[in-house]
Amino acid sequence: MKWGLLLLCLCVSRSLGQVDYDEYDTEAKDPEPKEAIDPRGHRPVSRGRETYVPPNPAPPPVSGRGRYAARPTSAPAKPVEEQKEVQPDEGGCSHGSEQMGVLCPNGCELKTTILKQERNVRPKVADLKRKVDDLDRSSNSIYRYVSGLSNELRERQRVTDGNGQVVNEYTNDLESQHAFIKETIDTTFPSNIRILQGVLEKLREKIQRMEKAIVAQRDQCVDRCVVSCPIPVVSGKECEDIFRKGGQTSEMYLIRPDSLFKPFKVFCDQTTLDGGWTVIQNRLDGSVDFGRRWDDYKRGFGNIAFTSTKAHCETPGEYWLGNDRISQISKMGPTEIMFEMQDWTGAKVSAQYQQFTVQGEMSNYQVSVAGYKGTAGDTLLTGALELFGENRTMTIHNGMMFSTYDRDNDRWTAGDPTRQCSREDGGGWWYNRCHSANPNGRYYWGGAYTKNMAKHGTDDGIVWMNWKGSWYSLKAINMKIRPFFPE
Repeated sequence: MKWGLLLLCLCVSRSLGQVDYDEYDTEAKDPEPKEAIDPRGHRPVSRGRETYVPPNPAPPPVSGRGRYAARPTSAPAKPVEEQKEVQPDEGGCSHGSEQMGVLCPNGCELKTTILKQERNVRPKVADLKRKVDDLDRSSNSIYRYVSGLSNELRERQRVTDGNGQVVNEYTNDLESQHAFIKETIDTTFPSNIRILQGVLEKLREKIQRMEKAIVAQRDQCVDRCVVSCPIPVVSGKECEDIFRKGGQTSEMYLIRPDSLFKPFKVFCDQTTLDGGWTVIQNRLDGSVDFGRRWDDYKRGFGNIAFTSTKAHCETPGEYWLGNDRISQISKMGPTEIMFEMQDWTGAKVSAQYQQFTVQGEMSNYQVSVAGYKGTAGDTLLTGALELFGENRTMTIHNGMMFSTYDRDNDRWTAGDPTRQCSREDGGGWWYNRCHSANPNGRYYWGGAYTKNMAKHGTDDGIVWMNWKGSWYSLKAINMKIRPFFPE
């Protein structure tokens, strides 16, 4: 009876220990997927249980005449005329053709002079050759005589050394063994002990230094890191305005799209595709958590830029500019947006939309895009190409309202916390039900991740499905906008 109760307790405790409880999940996760993982986790249409409601038509993006004309092109450079090379004229002997160069001198008088000298030189060379032959024969005889003496001397020395070796062999062996034992006892043992003591002391010192460094790092991390570096004097309504005013280096600037609001900091990319880009989002190392509330996405968060080698902030950090600011800039006139992304092998692609507008907070920052071109694949307008039918239309982002985990505006089941895209996918975004692109998702090192690694078993990484699929999290991605103007 006792053994039965004990076995029952062990089974109950083991079954309870296997449940991975989550505040948003009420079902235990499978330890390993037994079949191919669906591109969207558990969220495809299950007919008879869930009904997909198509979104209302998206409002068209701001279009019309742009607020900027095309940039003037620089005039083509005039070809430089080559200067004719003047050949030197040495005594009037230059060749008639410029390519043939100079022909001086003709060499006839030089030949006559050399023939005259040859008669005197030839007998002297013959006499010198005879003397060299005699010297060679004498040298060979002396070498053979000396070599014979050396061989005889070596033989005598070998016999003498052999006799002495027999006499000293045992004595030398005994002396070497005695010296080895004495050195081991007097020197090696104490030296090894001292070396081990020194190693122990060094290890103790390293441990103490590491403990001090950990304490110091903990003290430094109490306060949030603040980047301080000078901002260029030039400013404007947005980065394109700054570019046209002469601010053509990529770094942090102050912009003021509306005179009724305070200026704010942005990072301007002034090199990609002729510059003028205002970076509104950047992910590069996972140093900033993008699982934020509605108010954080409204105001913006993260580090705009930091300095590395120069005296200004020329390197963008991880940040979200803020929905209020993005809406303000995009509604000033026709705006285009570009997504630049990189995988963990270093490959890079981009997706560009020639029309992009974000409405205000009253409409929950509804997004409108149009006019795709690029190499990453169109996800915002067409959805995930690996899905079909309603499953694909549920991943279209155009016309969607912005959602965070504390304010659900997606197209999934309203009022059901277990059917909420932002809560499952790790960040705020224009979710449908749920996504084909997830730039603000969770950061996974190495790229590939699995359903069991995800908090809710869904594709919650930094995903661009039409390039790398659902279960690959990108190494870096950024979003940048600028006024659209004819090229």
